[in-house]
Amino acid sequence: MNPKIWLSSPHMSGREMHYINEAFETNWVSPLGPNVTGFEQELAKYLRVKHCAALVSGTAALHMALINLGVSHGDEVVCQSFTFSASANPIVYQGATPVFVDSEPDTWNMDPNLLEVAIKDRMAKGRKPKAVIVVHLYGMPAKIDEILSVAQRYEIPVVEDAAEALGSTYKGKSCGTFGAMGALSFNGNKIITTSGGGALVSENEEYIKKTRFLSTQARDAAPHYQHSTIGYNYRMSNIVAGIGRGQLEVLDERVSQRRANNGFYRGLLDGVNGITFHSEPAGSISNFWLTAILVNPTKTGGITREDLRLGMGRDNIECRPLWKPMHLQPVFSGAPAYTNGFSEKAFEYGLCLPSGSNLTTAEKGRIATQLKQIFHF
Repeated sequence: MNPKIWLSSPHMSGREMHYINEAFETNWVSPLGPNVTGFEQELAKYLRVKHCAALVSGTAALHMALINLGVSHGDEVVCQSFTFSASANPIVYQGATPVFVDSEPDTWNMDPNLLEVAIKDRMAKGRKPKAVIVVHLYGMPAKIDEILSVAQRYEIPVVEDAAEALGSTYKGKSCGTFGAMGALSFNGNKIITTSGGGALVSENEEYIKKTRFLSTQARDAAPHYQHSTIGYNYRMSNIVAGIGRGQLEVLDERVSQRRANNGFYRGLLDGVNGITFHSEPAGSISNFWLTAILVNPTKTGGITREDLRLGMGRDNIECRPLWKPMHLQPVFSGAPAYTNGFSEKAFEYGLCLPSGSNLTTAEKGRIATQLKQIFHF
Protein backbone atom coordinates (compact mmCIF):
# COMPACT_ATOMS: atom_id res chain seq x y z
CA MET A 1 0.00 0.00 0.00
CA ASN A 2 1.17 3.52 -0.75
CA PRO A 3 2.24 5.73 2.16
CA LYS A 4 -0.56 7.61 3.92
CA ILE A 5 -1.46 11.07 2.65
CA TRP A 6 -2.82 12.83 5.72
CA LEU A 7 -5.58 15.41 5.76
CA SER A 8 -3.36 17.96 7.53
CA SER A 9 -0.12 16.82 9.14
CA PRO A 10 2.40 18.90 11.12
CA HIS A 11 4.97 20.78 9.05
CA MET A 12 8.09 21.80 10.91
CA SER A 13 10.14 24.84 9.90
CA GLY A 14 13.54 23.66 11.16
CA ARG A 15 13.73 26.64 13.52
CA GLU A 16 11.85 24.99 16.39
CA MET A 17 14.94 23.27 17.80
CA HIS A 18 16.73 26.61 18.18
CA TYR A 19 14.18 27.72 20.75
CA ILE A 20 13.82 24.29 22.35
CA ASN A 21 17.59 23.87 22.73
CA GLU A 22 17.82 27.34 24.19
CA ALA A 23 15.23 26.36 26.80
CA PHE A 24 17.21 23.24 27.72
CA GLU A 25 20.53 25.06 27.81
CA THR A 26 19.14 27.66 30.20
CA ASN A 27 17.14 25.04 32.16
CA TRP A 28 13.84 26.80 31.35
CA VAL A 29 11.84 23.57 31.20
CA SER A 30 9.34 24.72 33.81
CA PRO A 31 5.83 25.70 32.70
CA LEU A 32 6.61 29.37 32.12
CA GLY A 33 9.66 31.13 30.75
CA PRO A 34 11.14 33.33 27.98
CA ASN A 35 9.63 31.31 25.15
CA VAL A 36 6.13 31.79 26.52
CA THR A 37 6.67 35.53 26.85
CA GLY A 38 8.28 35.70 23.42
CA PHE A 39 5.57 33.66 21.74
CA GLU A 40 2.84 35.83 23.24
CA GLN A 41 4.55 39.02 22.12
CA GLU A 42 5.31 37.75 18.62
CA LEU A 43 1.79 36.39 18.14
CA ALA A 44 0.24 39.65 19.32
CA LYS A 45 2.48 41.59 16.94
CA TYR A 46 1.55 39.35 14.01
CA LEU A 47 -2.17 39.75 14.73
CA ARG A 48 -1.82 43.46 15.56
CA VAL A 49 -3.63 42.97 18.85
CA LYS A 50 -2.48 44.33 22.20
CA HIS A 51 -2.67 41.33 24.53
CA CYS A 52 -2.18 37.57 24.32
CA ALA A 53 -2.13 34.64 26.76
CA ALA A 54 -0.60 31.37 25.59
CA LEU A 55 -2.58 28.37 26.83
CA VAL A 56 -2.70 24.58 26.51
CA SER A 57 -5.47 24.50 23.89
CA GLY A 58 -8.01 26.49 21.94
CA THR A 59 -10.68 24.92 24.12
CA ALA A 60 -9.01 26.37 27.21
CA ALA A 61 -8.96 29.77 25.49
CA LEU A 62 -12.71 29.63 24.85
CA HIS A 63 -13.29 28.51 28.43
CA MET A 64 -11.29 31.44 29.77
CA ALA A 65 -13.19 33.82 27.47
CA LEU A 66 -16.52 32.70 28.88
CA ILE A 67 -15.24 33.02 32.45
CA ASN A 68 -14.03 36.54 31.68
CA LEU A 69 -17.53 37.40 30.45
CA GLY A 70 -19.12 36.06 33.62
CA VAL A 71 -20.93 33.14 32.01
CA SER A 72 -22.22 30.86 34.74
CA HIS A 73 -24.83 28.29 35.66
CA GLY A 74 -28.21 28.97 34.11
CA ASP A 75 -26.95 31.37 31.43
CA GLU A 76 -27.31 30.88 27.70
CA VAL A 77 -24.61 31.38 25.08
CA VAL A 78 -25.30 31.53 21.35
CA CYS A 79 -22.92 29.30 19.41
CA GLN A 80 -22.44 28.48 15.76
CA SER A 81 -23.83 25.00 15.11
CA PHE A 82 -21.62 24.14 12.14
CA THR A 83 -18.34 23.59 13.98
CA PHE A 84 -16.27 21.16 16.06
CA SER A 85 -17.59 20.32 19.52
CA ALA A 86 -14.77 22.25 21.23
CA SER A 87 -16.58 25.47 20.28
CA ALA A 88 -19.57 24.48 22.38
CA ASN A 89 -18.14 22.33 25.19
CA PRO A 90 -16.82 25.26 27.29
CA ILE A 91 -20.37 26.63 27.50
CA VAL A 92 -21.37 23.46 29.32
CA TYR A 93 -18.24 23.59 31.50
CA GLN A 94 -19.71 26.78 32.95
CA GLY A 95 -23.11 25.21 33.58
CA ALA A 96 -24.65 27.30 30.80
CA THR A 97 -26.81 26.19 27.88
CA PRO A 98 -25.68 26.47 24.24
CA VAL A 99 -28.15 28.02 21.81
CA PHE A 100 -27.19 26.88 18.32
CA VAL A 101 -27.47 29.04 15.22
CA ASP A 102 -27.12 27.71 11.68
CA SER A 103 -24.84 29.02 8.93
CA GLU A 104 -25.32 30.99 5.73
CA PRO A 105 -24.14 29.58 2.37
CA ASP A 106 -21.56 32.24 1.51
CA THR A 107 -18.98 31.63 4.26
CA TRP A 108 -20.58 28.54 5.87
CA ASN A 109 -20.42 30.49 9.13
CA MET A 110 -23.05 31.90 11.48
CA ASP A 111 -26.00 33.46 9.68
CA PRO A 112 -26.32 37.06 10.99
CA ASN A 113 -30.05 37.18 10.22
CA LEU A 114 -30.70 33.92 12.05
CA LEU A 115 -28.55 35.18 14.92
CA GLU A 116 -30.91 38.10 15.36
CA VAL A 117 -33.93 35.79 15.20
CA ALA A 118 -32.38 33.65 17.94
CA ILE A 119 -31.53 36.61 20.17
CA LYS A 120 -35.00 38.11 19.84
CA ASP A 121 -36.66 34.79 20.62
CA ARG A 122 -34.43 34.07 23.64
CA MET A 123 -35.11 37.58 24.98
CA ALA A 124 -38.85 37.13 24.46
CA LYS A 125 -38.53 34.04 26.64
CA GLY A 126 -36.67 36.07 29.28
CA ARG A 127 -33.36 34.42 28.39
CA LYS A 128 -31.05 37.09 26.99
CA PRO A 129 -27.81 35.36 25.85
CA LYS A 130 -24.68 36.18 27.81
CA ALA A 131 -22.34 35.86 24.81
CA VAL A 132 -22.08 34.85 21.15
CA ILE A 133 -19.41 32.43 19.87
CA VAL A 134 -18.81 32.74 16.13
CA VAL A 135 -16.44 30.40 14.27
CA HIS A 136 -14.25 31.11 11.24
CA LEU A 137 -14.81 27.64 9.80
CA TYR A 138 -11.93 25.94 7.96
CA GLY A 139 -10.16 29.30 7.97
CA MET A 140 -12.95 31.18 6.17
CA PRO A 141 -13.74 34.55 7.79
CA ALA A 142 -17.32 34.90 8.97
CA LYS A 143 -19.52 37.88 8.09
CA ILE A 144 -18.10 39.53 11.15
CA ASP A 145 -19.33 43.08 10.48
CA GLU A 146 -22.93 41.91 10.31
CA ILE A 147 -22.56 39.61 13.30
CA LEU A 148 -20.98 42.32 15.45
CA SER A 149 -23.70 44.75 14.39
CA VAL A 150 -26.44 42.38 15.55
CA ALA A 151 -24.67 41.54 18.82
CA GLN A 152 -23.92 45.19 19.61
CA ARG A 153 -27.56 46.11 18.98
CA TYR A 154 -28.48 43.86 21.90
CA GLU A 155 -25.31 44.57 23.92
CA ILE A 156 -24.05 41.00 23.80
CA PRO A 157 -20.27 40.41 23.61
CA VAL A 158 -18.83 38.31 20.77
CA VAL A 159 -16.08 35.72 21.16
CA GLU A 160 -14.34 34.58 17.97
CA ASP A 161 -13.32 30.96 17.62
CA ALA A 162 -10.43 31.49 15.23
CA ALA A 163 -8.88 28.09 15.97
CA GLU A 164 -8.79 27.27 12.26
CA ALA A 165 -8.21 30.79 10.98
CA LEU A 166 -4.76 31.99 12.01
CA GLY A 167 -3.46 33.94 9.01
CA SER A 168 -6.95 34.68 7.65
CA THR A 169 -8.13 38.27 7.38
CA TYR A 170 -11.35 40.20 6.90
CA LYS A 171 -11.05 43.66 5.35
CA GLY A 172 -7.36 43.62 6.16
CA LYS A 173 -7.75 42.73 9.84
CA SER A 174 -6.84 39.39 11.39
CA CYS A 175 -9.55 36.94 12.35
CA GLY A 176 -9.77 36.67 16.13
CA THR A 177 -9.24 40.39 16.72
CA PHE A 178 -12.75 41.76 16.10
CA GLY A 179 -14.72 40.58 19.11
CA ALA A 180 -14.22 40.98 22.85
CA MET A 181 -11.76 38.07 22.67
CA GLY A 182 -10.44 35.61 20.12
CA ALA A 183 -9.39 31.98 20.63
CA LEU A 184 -6.63 30.31 18.62
CA SER A 185 -5.49 26.69 18.40
CA PHE A 186 -2.07 25.19 17.70
CA ASN A 187 -3.15 21.55 17.67
CA GLY A 188 -1.08 19.14 15.59
CA ASN A 189 -3.26 19.52 12.50
CA LYS A 190 -3.49 23.32 12.49
CA ILE A 191 -1.73 25.68 10.09
CA ILE A 192 1.06 26.06 12.66
CA THR A 193 1.38 23.77 15.65
CA THR A 194 2.92 23.61 19.09
CA SER A 195 1.91 19.91 19.22
CA GLY A 196 -0.97 21.00 21.43
CA GLY A 197 -1.70 24.54 22.50
CA GLY A 198 -3.82 27.62 22.09
CA ALA A 199 -4.05 31.30 22.89
CA LEU A 200 -6.56 33.94 23.92
CA VAL A 201 -6.13 37.42 22.43
CA SER A 202 -7.87 40.68 23.22
CA GLU A 203 -7.55 44.45 23.19
CA ASN A 204 -8.76 44.33 26.80
CA GLU A 205 -5.77 43.99 29.13
CA GLU A 206 -7.91 42.96 32.12
CA TYR A 207 -9.27 39.93 30.27
CA ILE A 208 -5.75 38.68 29.55
CA LYS A 209 -4.47 39.44 33.06
CA LYS A 210 -7.35 37.49 34.54
CA THR A 211 -6.75 34.65 32.07
CA ARG A 212 -3.09 34.36 33.06
CA PHE A 213 -4.03 34.39 36.75
CA LEU A 214 -6.78 31.78 36.50
CA SER A 215 -4.84 29.54 34.12
CA THR A 216 -1.94 29.22 36.59
CA GLN A 217 -4.19 27.79 39.33
CA ALA A 218 -5.26 31.24 40.57
CA ARG A 219 -2.46 31.54 43.09
CA ASP A 220 -2.80 34.68 45.21
CA ALA A 221 0.08 37.12 45.71
CA ALA A 222 1.47 35.60 48.91
CA PRO A 223 4.76 33.94 49.94
CA HIS A 224 2.85 30.72 50.60
CA TYR A 225 0.35 28.91 48.39
CA GLN A 226 -2.96 30.64 48.91
CA HIS A 227 -6.03 30.49 46.68
CA SER A 228 -9.15 32.61 46.93
CA THR A 229 -10.77 31.34 43.76
CA ILE A 230 -10.79 28.17 41.67
CA GLY A 231 -8.03 28.09 39.08
CA TYR A 232 -7.01 25.96 36.10
CA ASN A 233 -3.81 24.36 34.85
CA TYR A 234 -4.13 25.96 31.41
CA ARG A 235 -0.82 27.77 30.78
CA MET A 236 1.40 26.79 27.85
CA SER A 237 4.81 25.41 28.77
CA ASN A 238 8.12 27.04 27.85
CA ILE A 239 9.15 24.05 25.70
CA VAL A 240 5.88 24.01 23.76
CA ALA A 241 6.05 27.78 23.26
CA GLY A 242 9.50 27.31 21.72
CA ILE A 243 7.94 25.11 19.05
CA GLY A 244 5.39 27.85 18.47
CA ARG A 245 8.05 30.52 17.99
CA GLY A 246 9.76 28.44 15.33
CA GLN A 247 6.44 27.79 13.62
CA LEU A 248 5.34 31.41 13.72
CA GLU A 249 8.39 32.38 11.66
CA VAL A 250 6.95 30.51 8.66
CA LEU A 251 3.24 31.24 9.12
CA ASP A 252 2.93 33.41 6.02
CA GLU A 253 4.67 30.70 3.99
CA ARG A 254 2.25 28.09 5.35
CA VAL A 255 -0.72 30.26 4.38
CA SER A 256 0.67 30.57 0.84
CA GLN A 257 1.15 26.81 0.62
CA ARG A 258 -2.39 26.07 1.81
CA ARG A 259 -3.81 28.59 -0.62
CA ALA A 260 -1.77 26.96 -3.41
CA ASN A 261 -3.33 23.61 -2.48
CA ASN A 262 -6.75 25.18 -2.86
CA GLY A 263 -5.76 26.45 -6.32
CA PHE A 264 -4.54 22.96 -7.24
CA TYR A 265 -7.92 21.43 -6.44
CA ARG A 266 -9.84 24.18 -8.19
CA GLY A 267 -7.79 23.72 -11.34
CA LEU A 268 -8.24 19.97 -11.20
CA LEU A 269 -11.99 19.93 -10.54
CA ASP A 270 -12.95 22.96 -12.59
CA GLY A 271 -15.86 21.99 -14.80
CA VAL A 272 -16.86 18.87 -12.84
CA ASN A 273 -20.62 19.15 -12.44
CA GLY A 274 -21.89 19.02 -8.87
CA ILE A 275 -18.66 20.16 -7.17
CA THR A 276 -18.90 23.40 -5.17
CA PHE A 277 -15.91 24.93 -3.40
CA HIS A 278 -15.85 26.82 -0.12
CA SER A 279 -15.02 30.24 -1.58
CA GLU A 280 -13.95 33.62 -0.24
CA PRO A 281 -16.55 36.41 -0.22
CA ALA A 282 -15.38 39.91 -1.13
CA GLY A 283 -13.09 41.42 1.50
CA SER A 284 -12.02 38.06 2.93
CA ILE A 285 -8.70 36.26 2.65
CA SER A 286 -8.84 32.68 3.89
CA ASN A 287 -5.81 30.69 4.95
CA PHE A 288 -7.64 27.70 3.40
CA TRP A 289 -6.51 25.61 6.35
CA LEU A 290 -8.58 22.87 4.78
CA THR A 291 -9.92 22.86 1.24
CA ALA A 292 -13.56 21.82 1.51
CA ILE A 293 -16.06 20.97 -1.21
CA LEU A 294 -19.70 19.98 -1.55
CA VAL A 295 -20.52 16.98 -3.75
CA ASN A 296 -24.09 17.05 -5.07
CA PRO A 297 -24.93 13.55 -6.39
CA THR A 298 -27.88 14.85 -8.42
CA LYS A 299 -25.35 16.66 -10.61
CA THR A 300 -22.34 14.32 -10.47
CA GLY A 301 -24.10 11.38 -12.05
CA GLY A 302 -24.81 9.80 -8.68
CA ILE A 303 -21.29 10.10 -7.23
CA THR A 304 -21.62 10.96 -3.54
CA ARG A 305 -19.40 12.42 -0.88
CA GLU A 306 -18.91 8.90 0.49
CA ASP A 307 -17.97 7.53 -2.92
CA LEU A 308 -15.26 10.16 -3.08
CA ARG A 309 -14.05 9.59 0.48
CA LEU A 310 -13.89 5.81 0.11
CA GLY A 311 -12.36 6.04 -3.35
CA MET A 312 -9.56 8.22 -2.06
CA GLY A 313 -9.15 5.89 0.90
CA ARG A 314 -8.40 2.98 -1.40
CA ASP A 315 -5.09 4.70 -2.17
CA ASN A 316 -4.54 5.51 1.50
CA ILE A 317 -5.50 9.17 1.03
CA GLU A 318 -7.29 10.68 4.03
CA CYS A 319 -10.39 12.78 3.44
CA ARG A 320 -12.93 13.74 6.09
CA PRO A 321 -16.63 14.69 6.12
CA LEU A 322 -17.45 18.22 7.17
CA TRP A 323 -18.34 18.81 10.81
CA LYS A 324 -21.59 17.25 11.97
CA PRO A 325 -23.64 20.23 13.21
CA MET A 326 -23.85 20.59 16.97
CA HIS A 327 -27.65 20.64 16.94
CA LEU A 328 -27.52 17.06 15.55
CA GLN A 329 -25.06 15.79 18.15
CA PRO A 330 -26.50 13.40 20.77
CA VAL A 331 -24.68 15.20 23.58
CA PHE A 332 -26.55 18.43 22.76
CA SER A 333 -29.96 16.96 22.11
CA GLY A 334 -32.59 19.24 23.58
CA ALA A 335 -30.48 22.40 23.30
CA PRO A 336 -32.29 25.29 21.58
CA ALA A 337 -31.43 25.53 17.88
CA TYR A 338 -32.30 27.99 15.14
CA THR A 339 -31.73 26.29 11.81
CA ASN A 340 -32.19 26.89 8.11
CA GLY A 341 -31.07 23.51 6.76
CA PHE A 342 -27.70 24.65 5.42
CA SER A 343 -25.38 22.87 7.84
CA GLU A 344 -27.35 19.63 7.60
CA LYS A 345 -27.05 19.66 3.81
CA ALA A 346 -23.37 20.61 4.00
CA PHE A 347 -22.74 17.70 6.37
CA GLU A 348 -24.48 15.35 3.93
CA TYR A 349 -22.61 16.61 0.86
CA GLY A 350 -19.33 18.00 2.25
CA LEU A 351 -15.80 16.69 2.28
CA CYS A 352 -12.41 18.05 3.35
CA LEU A 353 -9.55 17.19 1.00
CA PRO A 354 -5.88 16.68 1.95
CA SER A 355 -4.59 20.19 2.59
CA GLY A 356 -1.27 19.95 4.41
CA SER A 357 1.31 22.61 3.58
CA ASN A 358 3.81 19.75 3.17
CA LEU A 359 1.98 17.97 0.33
CA THR A 360 4.58 16.87 -2.22
CA THR A 361 4.33 16.90 -6.00
CA ALA A 362 4.16 13.09 -5.95
CA GLU A 363 1.34 13.14 -3.42
CA LYS A 364 -0.60 15.65 -5.48
CA GLY A 365 -0.12 13.32 -8.44
CA ARG A 366 -1.68 10.44 -6.52
CA ILE A 367 -4.58 12.66 -5.46
CA ALA A 368 -5.14 13.81 -9.04
CA THR A 369 -5.11 10.23 -10.31
CA GLN A 370 -7.78 9.15 -7.84
CA LEU A 371 -10.00 12.16 -8.51
CA LYS A 372 -9.82 11.55 -12.26
CA GLN A 373 -10.76 7.92 -11.79
CA ILE A 374 -13.67 8.70 -9.47
CA PHE A 375 -15.14 11.50 -11.60
CA HIS A 376 -14.21 9.92 -14.96
CA PHE A 377 -12.32 12.81 -16.51
